[in-house]
Amino acid sequence: MKIGVFLVLFQQQPLEKALDYVKEIGVDAVEIGCGNYPGDAHCKVKELLEDEKKFQFFKKAIYGRGLEISALSCHGNPLHPQSSLSTKHREVQHNTILLAEKLGVERVITFSGCPGASESDIYPNWVTCPWPDDFSKVVKWQWEEKVIPFWKEEAKFAKKHKVKICLEPHPGFVVYNPETLLKLREAVGESIGANLDPSHLFWQGIDPIKAVRELGTAIYHIHAKDTKIDSINTSVNGVLDTKPYSEEIKRSWIFRTVGYGHSYDFWRDFVSTLRLIGYDDVLSIEHEDSLMSVNEGFKKAVKFLKEVIIEESKTKMWWA
Repeated sequence: MKIGVFLVLFQQQPLEKALDYVKEIGVDAVEIGCGNYPGDAHCKVKELLEDEKKFQFFKKAIYGRGLEISALSCHGNPLHPQSSLSTKHREVQHNTILLAEKLGVERVITFSGCPGASESDIYPNWVTCPWPDDFSKVVKWQWEEKVIPFWKEEAKFAKKHKVKICLEPHPGFVVYNPETLLKLREAVGESIGANLDPSHLFWQGIDPIKAVRELGTAIYHIHAKDTKIDSINTSVNGVLDTKPYSEEIKRSWIFRTVGYGHSYDFWRDFVSTLRLIGYDDVLSIEHEDSLMSVNEGFKKAVKFLKEVIIEESKTKMWWA
């Protein structure tokens, strides 16, 4: 296993400076933001596709430092009911897939997206319960008319260009847990898999260890991020929480750097379970801890993960 970082964490720095820093701290891989929600501070995708000189500079900047690219990320909402947004997000996603192919990177990370409740909606509608019956009708319409048709074509496009799409299960989008990820994968094929981020599972009440076992080989990439559940606020208001992330003391949960939401016991079990199901690749640090600076949160995450990841290949069981 290797430690990586979602490089948008250092988007205020020039690419080469950011790469030098993360390499010095001890990561082996970088996940690059290519537009949509993560922005494209380090990777102007269209420029790299059209300008060979810029492409070679970008490639050398990363590989020349002994780093690898774990994934290209363009998290967006390609199903947004406003066509001006969905069209843009789809274009960025297609170009990111093309850039991944050119770089020889096999994974592109994004969200499944979420449509509205009808053709006339202008905002996404994420349904969380089956009743009144309107909600069940909305979910059926979304999946049959929007979700599956779009992702069938997108899966074909990705397969044609030798890329796997890693959908990050995230509340607010139609794929938000193992069940919905596997539902979409069954409908459109194995070009679709998971970018599993345990932080988004914790606050839904999902056990990430059991989620890993359920998803198995459908896991294509991992984010290393933690969540701290506030037992007092959750016991009063539950886990659904729309208060700003900045109101930490009032929220039911907040994102934390690894080790500050769950202990070594969890993370050791998590990486061991990943190896059990055959994932022996990058754990990409995504730092969104509002109680720590970017620098401190990142450094603590690297130090923590170095103690829990399993770096060497398995050896023959000499005792059996």
